[in-house]
Amino acid sequence: MSASSALHFTSVNYSGQGQGPRLIVLGAVHGNETCGTQAIRRLMAELDGGALSIAAGSLTLVPVANPLAYARGERIGERNLNRNLFPSEAPGDFEDRVANWLCPLLARHDVLLDLHSFNAPGEPFVMLGPPDNAGPDEPFAQAAQERALARRLGVRRFVDGWLATYGAGVRRRAGAGADVGLALRHGVGTTEYMRASGGYALTLECGQHADPAAPQVAYRALRNALAFLGLLGETAAPPVDAAAIEALSMVAVYDKVDAGDAFCRDWRSFDALRRGQLIGRRADGTAVLAEADGRILFPDSAAAAGAEWFYLARANPAR
Repeated sequence: MSASSALHFTSVNYSGQGQGPRLIVLGAVHGNETCGTQAIRRLMAELDGGALSIAAGSLTLVPVANPLAYARGERIGERNLNRNLFPSEAPGDFEDRVANWLCPLLARHDVLLDLHSFNAPGEPFVMLGPPDNAGPDEPFAQAAQERALARRLGVRRFVDGWLATYGAGVRRRAGAGADVGLALRHGVGTTEYMRASGGYALTLECGQHADPAAPQVAYRALRNALAFLGLLGETAAPPVDAAAIEALSMVAVYDKVDAGDAFCRDWRSFDALRRGQLIGRRADGTAVLAEADGRILFPDSAAAAGAEWFYLARANPAR
């Protein structure tokens, strides 16, 4: 028996007596991101001990979404659970088996809050879905509800545009005649699957993995979400002032063309960029310059040739 075959999946449900939305909260989709797990277990202790109770609706808590990655203390078990998240009739790896359990569970809910952390020091932020649209890649009709919940989580930095920007990169790499729809599946994680299932969803990046404040950021967001959605019967916290929000949209992805492509400095997500600023150089010495004012997101110096190297985000006051 392999180590992974001995693992099981755990979710805990609390249902109130009143009518309300069905909220699901995930921790440890990536095994080294434990702030959500800590916050969820803290809330479970309060619910089980009677300090809190669910008055209406339904709350499902998943402290550890990926038990193999969590047991190893690593980002992934056998692959990234937060990519190509779909049920599989013939699961080929551990994360496929997680998806076969998790996807139907997500689909039975109305709202998802997915709690994550990140590698480098930085300010917490929330990832939102697209504006309402009827397009082929990520049709959506609940942007207002999603944004209203995001404003109650206690963070001021909002980022959207993930799947559209990822998809543009896929199309560029694939060229004419490629099965772009199949390639786009790789960009689908928990929130994208939730939206495709008829709900709405937010990913909250609570801070650096080891930041002792990150579990509190996660717990505060969880409590605020429960109050705002009416599950606790408590008065909801006021929304973040719209004037304080830094709203960013991902607008471009830059690929690493050659293994010798290199950044000119140690970039971190949300470092500011000015149009024309040097970001790095290709292996042949060609300068890679910022195409516009904005911020760099998800720079990956270890990216393989042909993979995403970094993203550009620009201010989006409309969001």
